[in-house]
Amino acid sequence: MHNIYGGGTKTNQNGLRFEKETSLNDSLINVDYKIRGIEVYDKYDHLIGLSMKQHSFYRFLEKEGINYTAYNSKKWLPDEAFINFENNTLYIIEKKYQETNGSVDEKLPNCHFKRKEYLKLVRPLGYKVNYIYVFNDWFKQPQYKDILEYIQDMGCEYYFNEIPFESIGLKKDN
Repeated sequence: MHNIYGGGTKTNQNGLRFEKETSLNDSLINVDYKIRGIEVYDKYDHLIGLSMKQHSFYRFLEKEGINYTAYNSKKWLPDEAFINFENNTLYIIEKKYQETNGSVDEKLPNCHFKRKEYLKLVRPLGYKVNYIYVFNDWFKQPQYKDILEYIQDMGCEYYFNEIPFESIGLKKDN
């Protein structure tokens, strides 16, 4: 039977488009932050943080002398990660795009586990961890009420279609 609900390639294409539309680096550049490699600078050219994706987060850890296998049994690849030097916080940003019911529903309640795993990695560096979801409008439906409440109860955050600057300790007017 032909898959008429998406999934597979269609889900990946839609998800990748959503990830691009919610790019942290693009948002930062749009309000005059500067990106050089993974380094983020304000308009006065002060280094304020690091913006990384997936494997670049682990390259950063390696440079800092952190061997992830000493803390985690698995690599957890964040869609995006931002370290804010001003408040010593690592922000893990996971993006979830959905157009039909599917397996992503099962992944949402694990934010507290992943937050704990990332905290183990960066605790030696003195960083706190905030775990943030960016959802598309699909997740505004009533059947997600309990999951959204749970995410907040676990000390994690979620937003729809955007990454508010305040949620990562920055000002839109830098």
